[in-house]
Amino acid sequence: MTKSTQGARSADGLRAAYAHCERLARSHYENFPVASRLAPARLRPHVWAVYAFARTADDFADEARFEGKRLELLDDWEARLDACLEGRAEHPIFVALADTVRTFELPDRLLRDLLDAFRQDCTVTRYPDWTGLLDYCRRSANPVGRMVLHLFGYRDEERAVWSDAICTALQLTNFWQDVAIDGQKGRIYIPGEDRERHGVTEEEVLSGRMGPGFRGLLAELVERTRERFRAGSPLLHSVRGRLSLELRCVWLGGMRILERLEAGGFDPFHHRPTLTRKDALVAAGRALLGAAR
Repeated sequence: MTKSTQGARSADGLRAAYAHCERLARSHYENFPVASRLAPARLRPHVWAVYAFARTADDFADEARFEGKRLELLDDWEARLDACLEGRAEHPIFVALADTVRTFELPDRLLRDLLDAFRQDCTVTRYPDWTGLLDYCRRSANPVGRMVLHLFGYRDEERAVWSDAICTALQLTNFWQDVAIDGQKGRIYIPGEDRERHGVTEEEVLSGRMGPGFRGLLAELVERTRERFRAGSPLLHSVRGRLSLELRCVWLGGMRILERLEAGGFDPFHHRPTLTRKDALVAAGRALLGAAR
């Protein structure tokens, strides 16, 4: 076999690997915001590769069909990551990921932090304090934002810190939005020290009963989350083009969810806040105006 033939086959295999990641991203019920069509065409395959790696691992940690073998599957996924980084990728997700990591010099620590967080989801269902919850967000959410910045060519620590604030805020928003859903799975992300200070018991959270202290508790957590969105807002003005538009939409969408929590009386048990099509259009319009300014 000639070198040209080998190269052609290698290129075909890489295209097929990226196509596999794209199918997974498009077919899954939940996509990272950065996987939208706002990403430039040249970057979309790399976004799909990162998404496919993280989405599959997250499913191992969360989907019911993997019960009883979650940690084993996550350990195997990290072994595949090791092989990928050593140039021995076989699974199509890792064939694509290897090319993305090499092309953009993605720090493998970010990928490993995600796996650490997914493992934690398999064994930890309570968080005693705010510090522990933020450490979980550091590994479960922040790596995604940092990798996106790398893909778009931003590698400075200042932007990364702003990104961390926004990603953590988005993760926290999801926790407060899904208190009832997580409770059904036996998980409570509300820090124990805050819950106890407001006189809210675990039983109230797990059963969905609105005790007298719950509204005040969630109102406090929502305001803390808004502070993190605000802390990360300089990032919206420090990047260019489509990334700026995408981040503005994500930022506005997260803040809108918090507004809906407040408007619903801080009752996620009976009024789970979601974004409507109108919300999305309004956020897009505001993002475009902000980008123009």
